[in-house]
Amino acid sequence: MKSNDFHLFWTTFVTIFLAELGDKTQFAALAASAKTKNTAVVWAAVVLGLGLAGTLGVVFGRILGNFIDPSILTKVAGVMFIAVGVWVLVAD
Repeated sequence: MKSNDFHLFWTTFVTIFLAELGDKTQFAALAASAKTKNTAVVWAAVVLGLGLAGTLGVVFGRILGNFIDPSILTKVAGVMFIAVGVWVLVAD
């Protein structure tokens, strides 16, 4: 693994990890786990679900990155994130 790859891995890992802390996905996992004694099944479902969602993000990001400047994609993603946050705050 090259130094740039190592840096990219840890930057991405820390960013995703911190973004997911306190996220609704984590609360859904907490609620599902509280309902059962079989937490291994809940853990496996959470890992697979997040893995698939992350995979889709990586694949589509790679495809879109071939056609759209990555800095624009970053800004669009940020605006979408804020828009969802505002929507959650004002939704009934």
